[in-house]
Amino acid sequence: MRKRRWFLPETPDLVGQLRDQAAITSEALEAFAGWAGGDEAAGDALPEIAHRGDASKRALLDELRDAFVTPIAPEDLFALSRGIDWILVYARDLVSEARAMGLAPDARLGEMAGLLRDAVSEICKGIAAIQSDGEAASAAADRAIQREGDLERSYYRGMAELLRVGDRDERIASRELYRGCVRVGEEVIDVAERIIYAVVKES
Repeated sequence: MRKRRWFLPETPDLVGQLRDQAAITSEALEAFAGWAGGDEAAGDALPEIAHRGDASKRALLDELRDAFVTPIAPEDLFALSRGIDWILVYARDLVSEARAMGLAPDARLGEMAGLLRDAVSEICKGIAAIQSDGEAASAAADRAIQREGDLERSYYRGMAELLRVGDRDERIASRELYRGCVRVGEEVIDVAERIIYAVVKES
């Protein structure tokens, strides 16, 4: 009797692909923080980085669609990839919005952008450990959430400072940019909490 051989499809490194996508978003937040800190040229890199981020997300989702088994739940991989992409897109759009309004970033925006950069760095650490060390992944996610808390406090200080800005148009435009940073921060929280949730489910 001939023995029947079963061949399972290759298992793609989905966490590795997610890690690559997160690294691209981290690169974007470095450029965003550089722009917000006064390096105008750093903002020029964001469209190209966003293009690479989108390609990375699409590649991951294509692999996820065809995967026989996944290292963590497919819905968690999808949500993490989507959230990481939105962080990048919102940061790129904020720079475009500032340029459209002809408004240069101020010191408060620079502070918030730096906190977002640091938060995304922690997100990258969390994703790198999500499959191998749940405790480390959760700790990194917690640190990302803490950085977002620091951002909220910076935001409220900035809003109070804007009350002393005499030019109404500048005040309104700056307020919108500050709110844009908060929106990026909200995505950071969503991704960080999804990392924690994924770890809890796998434990």
